[in-house]
Amino acid sequence: MANDDGTMAEARNPKSLVNSLAKGFRVLEAFTASEPELVLSDVARRAELDAGTAFRMLNTLVALGYVAKVPGTRRFCLTLKPLELGFNAIARTELRDLARPVLRSLVGEVNEAASLGVLDGTYVVYVERVQAGLARMGVDIRVGSRIPACHSAIGHALLAFLPEADLGKVLEGSDLDRSDPGAGVNSPQALRQRLAAIRRDGYALSDWASVNGLRVLAAPVLGRDGIAVAALSVAAPAMRLSAEAFVEAVRMPLVARAKELSLAFSAAS
Repeated sequence: MANDDGTMAEARNPKSLVNSLAKGFRVLEAFTASEPELVLSDVARRAELDAGTAFRMLNTLVALGYVAKVPGTRRFCLTLKPLELGFNAIARTELRDLARPVLRSLVGEVNEAASLGVLDGTYVVYVERVQAGLARMGVDIRVGSRIPACHSAIGHALLAFLPEADLGKVLEGSDLDRSDPGAGVNSPQALRQRLAAIRRDGYALSDWASVNGLRVLAAPVLGRDGIAVAALSVAAPAMRLSAEAFVEAVRMPLVARAKELSLAFSAAS
C-alpha cells in the first residue's frame, strides 16, 4: 500500500492523469460568483481550451446536470448539482449543526458576521456562516468560499494548532512573498512568529481597515488531541471600533464560544 507521499507523487505523474476529466473540471471552474453566466468563448478562454473542446465539455456537463443553458441566451451557468460534491466533502454535519447557534450568538451590535471554517490543503473553506449587513460592504464570503489560510485570521487560528509536519506542508504550498497588510505576514519566519503568539493568546486578528474596512478576529475549535478541527471568526466594520477596542469587546466571548464548540464536538464525535 502506498504511503501519502507515494500517493501524491503518483497523482502528479502525467501518465496517471485523465486529461479529459481535468479539462471538464477546468470548465466548471471557469464560472465564478462575480460572473456566473458565460458564453462559449469565455469558457474556452478561461479553461484554456479550443472552442470545439469547450463546446463538447459544456454539452456533456449539461447532459449530466452540472451546467445549464440560460433560457433565451447563448450563455451557460452552473446548476446546484456541484454543491452536492462540496457538501459531501465539508459535511461534518455534527460540527455544522453544533456551530449554527454559536454563530448566531456572536452576531450582534459589534459583529456583523460570524463564520466556521475548516482547512483544505492551503485554503480555508467556509462551512457555515451567519451574517447581518456585510454583503452591502462588498464582502462576498459564503458557505463554500475558499481563502488562503496563510493570509487570514481564520486560517492563522487553524494553522497555529496544527502538527508541525502538517504546518510545514501548508507553508511549502503557500505564497508568502506578497505583501499582506491585513494579516501582517509575508514570510514563513514572520508567520511562525505570529502563530506562536496565537497559541499563547488563543486568538488571531486580521486588521483590514485600510483594505476593505473590516476587522476579523478568529479562535480555534480544538479536538481532543489539541489539534484544530475548525476555527470560528467574527468580522466587524473598522469604523465602529478601534482595533484595540474591537479585540477587547470580542475576544472573550469568541474564545469562550470556540471552547464550548470544542467540548461539544469532542463529546459528539
